[in-house]
Amino acid sequence: MTTITLDVPAGRPFGLLRHSLALGKRSLIKTLRTPEQLLDVTLQPVIFILVFVYLLGGAIAGSTHAYLQFLLPAITVQTLMFASMATGTNLNSDVKKGVFDRFRSLPISRAAPLVGAVFGDLIRFVVSITVSFGFGLIMGFRFQTNPVEVIGAILLMLFFAFSLSWIFVLVGVLVREPGAVQGIGFVTLFPLTFGTNMMVKTDTLPSWLQAWVKINPVTDVMASVRALTLGDGPIAGPVTHTLLVSAGILVVFAPLAVRAYRRRA
Repeated sequence: MTTITLDVPAGRPFGLLRHSLALGKRSLIKTLRTPEQLLDVTLQPVIFILVFVYLLGGAIAGSTHAYLQFLLPAITVQTLMFASMATGTNLNSDVKKGVFDRFRSLPISRAAPLVGAVFGDLIRFVVSITVSFGFGLIMGFRFQTNPVEVIGAILLMLFFAFSLSWIFVLVGVLVREPGAVQGIGFVTLFPLTFGTNMMVKTDTLPSWLQAWVKINPVTDVMASVRALTLGDGPIAGPVTHTLLVSAGILVVFAPLAVRAYRRRA
């Protein structure tokens, strides 16, 4: 069994957390100084909501309002998933520019730059959720559950996006170009996001596609958010599956990303 150490300097048991937060702050400042980096989490959800609701709402649900209620929780999950891809893209750009060479010369944990990059991108996830639900409320979307359940849905989505980011951190460390991170990301995320009941109910799909939708873990994430925001369907099963999948991704891909980064160093 391979053990992956984090190289935390001696005598600093909380060094990894402090260093990660400091580097996360750097990532956050970088994002705020270049707000165009937020276009994918501000403009993209608005475009998706408008296009899907007004093009498909009448045909699928009979009214745009009914379809908005069905679609918005799931499309918020989709937007978050695509936003997580930017973590790997930005990290790859920093590696190419030599920024991480400077980090390697500092007396900090080798994992800190990676953890900091993910921490810094949490603001992107918060913005994505705020824009999606905020624009949905303007269009007429209404929560059907209590504030505690809505907050639970938001926290669940943040944990899932945080975990998913580590897959793209690993990709960002391994590949040579930011464009390659995006290419791999789109190829991976499209079947995961669109191969769900995001736009239509599962029982309306062909049998072969239903089989994929039922085993697709993203379906559980979307079902969890729908249950917590709309009271639509059971909560315990989908939420438990989402937590287990998120934890599994984190446990597997975070150490792999750190190991790949150490080898590249």
